[in-house]
Amino acid sequence: MLAAYARFELRLLLRNPEQLLLVLAIPMGMLLFFATVDVLPEPSSLEYLTPGILALAILSSTMTGLGIATGFQRSSLALKRIGATPLGSRRLVLGKSIATGTVVALQVSVLGGVGFALGWRPELRGIPAAIAAAALGGLACAGIGLSLAGRLRAEITLAALNALYLVLLLASGFILDTVHLPAAVSTIVTLSPATAMTEALRDSLSGASVHVRDWIVLAVWAAAAPLVAARTFRWDAE
Repeated sequence: MLAAYARFELRLLLRNPEQLLLVLAIPMGMLLFFATVDVLPEPSSLEYLTPGILALAILSSTMTGLGIATGFQRSSLALKRIGATPLGSRRLVLGKSIATGTVVALQVSVLGGVGFALGWRPELRGIPAAIAAAALGGLACAGIGLSLAGRLRAEITLAALNALYLVLLLASGFILDTVHLPAAVSTIVTLSPATAMTEALRDSLSGASVHVRDWIVLAVWAAAAPLVAARTFRWDAE
């Protein structure tokens, strides 16, 4: 039953053109554009750019894509009806997690392959740390998305998550280094899971040690955000 529901969720994700645009086409277009066109304040090597785009893709799937889709399913009472079936709420959440994780694995494979074709060569010894950072970051971002989707109306969730996505796109170091931000803003964004995931991926895939601060930020958000989502989530929009 769980496997069938996970396949169902995965088909929904892959058949949604807006979802594919968000989680794959936009990150790939940004990777190709910034890797071939010199428009940034400083030339960005693929070693800097590719991990940032991978982090952006993970954010797109786990926070924005999952949150918006869940918000509309909740608003239409689909979640309430599914939760009342023998599937149950736990397998529903696990099925969504499996489907989202599969999409993330697909994103990383495709974008990593594009980066490799462009000349990116990650350090193999850093891959285990990169996987851990991606897992913690994805869990944290999913918790944020589900926290909003579980309390707000679908339209408000859509607007809020898209706005948050744009803010994080500009301020979390995916493409532009956070040193270009005002000092106060830079200090705040370093405490976000998006920035910590980006820096952890960048450090690990370049062969450097991940900063302890980034591990702490990721661990705290990965524990707190899903907990908040679980405690505040409402299965219907009433």
